[in-house]
Amino acid sequence: MKLLTKTTLYFLLIMLPVFGAGAFYLYNRFNKEIAHETDEELLNDQMQWVRYLDTTYVNNPVFSISTPEFNIHPTSAPVQSKPKFKNVKIYQEPEDDYAPFRQLTQVIRINNQNYELVLRKSKIEKADLVDNIIHVMLFAFGGLLIFVLISNWFISKRIWKPFYKSLTNIQQLQLNKLTKVNFEQTNTYEFNQLNATLSSMTSRIHQDYLNMKELTEDAAHEMQTPLAIAQGKLELLLQDESLTAEQQNSILLSYDELQRLSRLNHNLLLLAKIENRQYPVAQHLALKPVIEKYLLLFEELIKEKELQINSWLDPESHWPLHPALADLLISNLLGNAIKYNYPEGTIEITLTSTTLQIVNTSQLGAIPSDQLFQRFKKQQHTYSNSNGLGLAIVKKMADAYHLQLDYKYEDGKHHFRVVVAV
Repeated sequence: MKLLTKTTLYFLLIMLPVFGAGAFYLYNRFNKEIAHETDEELLNDQMQWVRYLDTTYVNNPVFSISTPEFNIHPTSAPVQSKPKFKNVKIYQEPEDDYAPFRQLTQVIRINNQNYELVLRKSKIEKADLVDNIIHVMLFAFGGLLIFVLISNWFISKRIWKPFYKSLTNIQQLQLNKLTKVNFEQTNTYEFNQLNATLSSMTSRIHQDYLNMKELTEDAAHEMQTPLAIAQGKLELLLQDESLTAEQQNSILLSYDELQRLSRLNHNLLLLAKIENRQYPVAQHLALKPVIEKYLLLFEELIKEKELQINSWLDPESHWPLHPALADLLISNLLGNAIKYNYPEGTIEITLTSTTLQIVNTSQLGAIPSDQLFQRFKKQQHTYSNSNGLGLAIVKKMADAYHLQLDYKYEDGKHHFRVVVAV
């Protein structure tokens, strides 16, 4: 979830209870104020009625009047000093329904006779008024909430614009094409600090990259030279006829180990170059000719094991790979399929615009998933001639250049599949 969306949601979660509590408070206050005003009107009416009844001259009068809004009748109850108020509902014939009223009740004394005086005021109009006020309040609060949310969203988007611009600049960086990154100056202190830190960090990363690139290039040159010299000297020694069989065997073992060391050195340097993305992808490469080239190079090995090759190659498949990486991918996967196959086995190669799959038979079981792409891991004793970097290099190349590398073992066959990430 984006920061701006999260901020808006948190703001909404805070404002909704506040607006709800405010609306509830105002609703109660309106009801109380209206009830207070109604009670005052009832008290005023009561005073007018008492004055009128006190001034009426009747010999031993006994009043008994009853209407929905006015009721007076004799009672034996004692005189009350204060009136009582309550809400009641009275049946209304025209509407055939009960209507809400506010009622005042008090026992008063008139001409030496106690009477219970009951006055009522309809609350229908006031209830309608409250409903109208509540609707207006809800509309106003809803409009205010929407306005605040939209305003907060636009303001936050404007405030965070420099951050997203800096983020875009960082996301577009490429180590092999890294130049000085210019971050715009903003009027926000924190963003200026962030941009300064990012600028310093990218400069250090670029310098480290250049140092690493120089180191790998120097190491490739400096280490291969003495290895080649040592191999040449051993080859000369092997031509010496005065050597005993035991001496020749020792020299052969040393020569084999030097060759293995040379391959290991080459693969480690290659791995470092891939990790540093020193193979830029300038254009898409047709992969079918690369596969055909290595099938031709491995032709002797294929014939020696009498392997059956079944291939389905799309000539229009172009992949985003550097030529050196395409060679590396095909030579490792196809070389393993040949090397660990058994005589008269099969190899199936399928190539489309997005998928390369190489399936080979083998007497070896499934490669454990936790050791499949780890460096220097040998899953079977028959892998002893391997330096343990082939699949690790292919995996590192796939990760660095947005390819997906999958493996499964099914029906006695090893399935390696490479997919171009969309």
